[in-house]
Amino acid sequence: MNTVGRLVVILLFDGVDLLDVTGPPEVFSLVRRELGEASPVYRVVLAAETLDPVTTAAGVRVLPDVTFEEVVRESIDTLLVPGSVETDDRGRVRALTDPTVVGWVKALAERTRRVTSVCVGAHVLAAAGLLDGRRATTHWSTARQLAAEHPEVRVDADPIFIRDGDVWTGAGISACLDLSLALVADDFGEALALRVARQLVMYLKRPGGQSQFSVPLEPVSTTRRVEDLRHHIMRHIAEPLTVADLAAHAHLSERQLTRVFKSELGMTPSAYIESVRVELARHRLESTDATLERIVSACGFGTTDTLVRAFRRRLDTTPTEYRRRFRAATG
Repeated sequence: MNTVGRLVVILLFDGVDLLDVTGPPEVFSLVRRELGEASPVYRVVLAAETLDPVTTAAGVRVLPDVTFEEVVRESIDTLLVPGSVETDDRGRVRALTDPTVVGWVKALAERTRRVTSVCVGAHVLAAAGLLDGRRATTHWSTARQLAAEHPEVRVDADPIFIRDGDVWTGAGISACLDLSLALVADDFGEALALRVARQLVMYLKRPGGQSQFSVPLEPVSTTRRVEDLRHHIMRHIAEPLTVADLAAHAHLSERQLTRVFKSELGMTPSAYIESVRVELARHRLESTDATLERIVSACGFGTTDTLVRAFRRRLDTTPTEYRRRFRAATG
């Protein structure tokens, strides 16, 4: 096997998300161009159980470079584990883990400087015991599954990526590019990573504290009572909404209401209301020229200061900066 460059091993298996596999090599290949090196700085290989073609979730077939058995003898710089999902007839998404792949991840991790996952690949790392006691992220749609199946993992569904020691986890599929840029920055500094990001026409760090935007409005609850509360909140979002108001509407005590929200949505009623308001404000900042005062009124923040504090708390940015970065082009 060629020994030039830092060895990056990307796992392949049937049903894997295609961009998880092809995105990181694009980032790593640009490092060589930016440094002007004659030889690859990163040496990316695709590893699978056999050398037979692997069919991705997109239906595109990919050829492995090596088998797991071959690469387990190597000293690996970065192990990158993608994921795969299945969707049931009700449209619910569930992350999949192949016991054979999990076993190989355990073996390969022992010879790896840093282990990373992209999207639902975090479920594979968790099954291999590599996330025990660590903070980790995954795609928002499977975060509750990860937390339920692996209570020893501190799941945070909001960030684009998380580093906890020598283990990195990434969020949604396109976040593989953000994660790869972060790995480049860790290896060669942010100045070089910024140059690579410019080649990709990307931000080196997405504004918003690397947040997976748009999560709060997704239909993640499972009971009719919580769905009714969510719709009630949306109908009255411009008005003052208190926990007492919601509890009265649901015919629950405030303590019962809080318990239901934490169980179904993973947050308190107050936090959920704020998340909805931030999401609606975010959409208006992206798609309209409305003043902050009008957005404050429409979304029920009460004051501009409250809006700004909510954006800083949830997205680590200001409404003005968010609009500057994400305002849709007009004309």
